[in-house]
Amino acid sequence: MKDELFQELVESIREAGGARRGQAKPSRQFECNDVDVKELRERFDLSQPKFAALLGISVGTLRGWEQKQRRPEGPARVLLRVAAKHPEAVLDAVGPSSRDTSAAAR
Repeated sequence: MKDELFQELVESIREAGGARRGQAKPSRQFECNDVDVKELRERFDLSQPKFAALLGISVGTLRGWEQKQRRPEGPARVLLRVAAKHPEAVLDAVGPSSRDTSAAAR
């Protein structure tokens, strides 16, 4: 690694440490409104096991999200946001079997 790049990396780590300790403001912040997972599941009119199967996650993970013990991250967060805005797209993507057991949120 070139010296210049290494020094940039070191400086970046120092800035992150200062922000984490509250000694400095982060250079940028990202905010993402979380989806109310329980409300979304109820809009789909599905039980926890069926909604978890639709999303490809465990029922335990879904319960953790609904009880606000954990937050969906990464692709799961994106999938939930798509499901909230475009439920028909999610149902279309997972196949016809989901349509037999659910009513799409409208």
